[in-house]
Amino acid sequence: MKRASFALTGISLAAVLAGCGGGDGGTSGDGGPMAPGEPSLQVSVLGNRADLVSGGQALVEVKVPEGSSTRFEQIRMLLNGKDVTSAFAVRENGRYMGRLEGLADGDNTLVARTDDGATAHLAINNHPNGGPVISGAQVGYWECTTKVAAPTPTNPDLGAPLDEQCNIAAPVFRYQYRTTAGRFAVYDPANPPASSEIASATTDEGKTVPYIVRIERGVVNRGKYDIAYLANPADPAKGWTPYARPASWNGKLHWKFGSGCEYSRTQGNPGNVLDDVALSRGFMVASSEMTQYGTHCNDITSAETVIMLKEYITENYGEIRYTMADGDSGGAHQQHLHASNYPGLLQGLLPGQGWQDTWTTGREFADCGLLKRFYDARKTAGLPFTIMEKAHINGHVYDQVCEGPANTNMASRTPYYLDPAVGGGGCGTHWNVWSAGNTTGIRCTLQDFNIAVFGPRDATGYAKTPIDNIGILYGLKAVNTGKVSPEQFVMLNEQVGGYDINGQWQAARMAADPGAAEIAHQSGRVVHGRFLGDVAIIQSINFNVREEHYDFRGYVIRNRILREHGDYANHVIWRYKSTPPDYAARRFDAMNEWLGKVEADTSGKTLREKIIANKPAIAADACWRADAATWSTDPDYCNTGADPTSASSVAGSGAMAVYSPEVDEWPVFRDTRVAAGEGLASDIMKCALKPLARADFAVAFSGSQWARLQAVFPRGVCDYGKPGVGQVAPEPWQSFIDGPGGKPLGAAPASEAGEGA
Repeated sequence: MKRASFALTGISLAAVLAGCGGGDGGTSGDGGPMAPGEPSLQVSVLGNRADLVSGGQALVEVKVPEGSSTRFEQIRMLLNGKDVTSAFAVRENGRYMGRLEGLADGDNTLVARTDDGATAHLAINNHPNGGPVISGAQVGYWECTTKVAAPTPTNPDLGAPLDEQCNIAAPVFRYQYRTTAGRFAVYDPANPPASSEIASATTDEGKTVPYIVRIERGVVNRGKYDIAYLANPADPAKGWTPYARPASWNGKLHWKFGSGCEYSRTQGNPGNVLDDVALSRGFMVASSEMTQYGTHCNDITSAETVIMLKEYITENYGEIRYTMADGDSGGAHQQHLHASNYPGLLQGLLPGQGWQDTWTTGREFADCGLLKRFYDARKTAGLPFTIMEKAHINGHVYDQVCEGPANTNMASRTPYYLDPAVGGGGCGTHWNVWSAGNTTGIRCTLQDFNIAVFGPRDATGYAKTPIDNIGILYGLKAVNTGKVSPEQFVMLNEQVGGYDINGQWQAARMAADPGAAEIAHQSGRVVHGRFLGDVAIIQSINFNVREEHYDFRGYVIRNRILREHGDYANHVIWRYKSTPPDYAARRFDAMNEWLGKVEADTSGKTLREKIIANKPAIAADACWRADAATWSTDPDYCNTGADPTSASSVAGSGAMAVYSPEVDEWPVFRDTRVAAGEGLASDIMKCALKPLARADFAVAFSGSQWARLQAVFPRGVCDYGKPGVGQVAPEPWQSFIDGPGGKPLGAAPASEAGEGA
């Protein structure tokens, strides 16, 4: 199905790994002549791999070799045997380009043929506008909300859906302007305000234009998207071609990723693209409901949507120089996962509020649910654990990080991720939700919303889960440092138990389904540090030790990069206890400066070397001292090393003692798995096992206590000197179209001599 009006772009892996410059959305570099010795013609899809094209459109460039006598007007272009030469021309940029329309779903062949007999062909695989492209089988039941009975400036009517994938006839445009008072207001092209009421914006290229924003809303991959940009200065209601961008766009893209983690089967809101910092500097700003984790918690469909929309932007607005992204919480998950698994999709990350990825934090939600249940039972039995004892077992500053109120802390959220009868978002309110009496209903769990990744566990059709706590010695560091007694440690590990596939507590530990932990690692669901070393990252860490978004999660990313590269020079941490002045602009401008320098670096350095060599002075680890109204870059004061201290003052005494950091203390606490002996990268879904050994403990157990521990761990305990089960570096650019588990796409298709089969 052909997209109406505008289309989108992804990226060539080969081009990305070669460097960030030359446009992150294409394979053809700067559009210059081919080097001598290359094939007589080169045909390239811009803005995406040729095997991941979607929506029936593709922006294509044809190059001739340097010194060739072939002239562009001698080239004929044939798509599946049909002459499409009229779509091509030498554009204002001097390049021979054309936008193909009407690609068939599936395989297409594009041939370039010259008068002297030289030929080249490129295989293009086109996918439907509604997807999937890489994500595999789409979850069933999807409610379209394109038809809006009472439209508003933020929720326009897109018309009735054309099919079950919620495709629409054409995108809808709306307008905002920035007032001279510094606010956004509705702009009506038919009845515009006086020019004196409209602020001006000066882009980072030095172009001053009226601050009028054009916002496109459409549907891609079953989700609504918004694309916002400074309107064409000549005519705010006028679009433009992909061959020559207007002065108002600097060719850069900023993506807004949303927080949360829910499993809605209903179309939602794309998120807010009216980002003044980005727009005022000339950036295009994009978002989709499919990249809003609070609506659709699936990082594969999120990455797929970014791929599709970047292709769309390239085909209709022009090539993208580079892409920056921001987002807190679930928005941080997505940035880390996309940069790790689809290198080149994003060049600069601005994650906030922690979260390294979805599944290794998911382990801790399960841990917290189990630990809270155990602590509650001990309290009922008259054997309560103190705040400090629980803090040391959990690894947190105090017990409420695990146990706090609903929608704030992990134990209260655990059923939303594990229990199919609870679920979340639109899925939880669907009429046919799973229950013990309705086992064929929609299952509202994290793994079931990602069943295309993990596959079914058996004939029930329930998805496999990688969550596992076999061999976990909860509170290992606490008992070894004397923070809890040997009896408390034994009792905890005897009674903590696990969850079954339906999120119900069981006395036995929980075991990952066969193959599920392996898939989590091999497919990249656990963020890996290899390609995270090839992006610029400024991690925003609000000093937060009291709830689930606590500080340590940013340090987990740092340690994953460190393990793979021997340093973390591309990873910057900014900490603060109260929001610094102009903080959003400071982060954005620092990243923009950083990527601009990398883009301009034409040396032979690797991409990582360019990122490190071009890091601006402002992109240094720092913390905001609100007491002194200044930034400190002292790593000891700010506690920004890879193994930060947890030292903190204590308030109260006895059973009421609690860590209480003072103004000049910046402690970083840990998570439940690191408190149980795992390394600082905290990235093992299922640990390798070794025999239980007294030598691993700094305390003595009685014969009875040791026998009880042996009964809890008949197969052994975690051996953190070894990788986890199936823990390998994932291959990049994986697709799930051929089924669960993932399959690397390999090298991007390139044109070949001849006309093909």
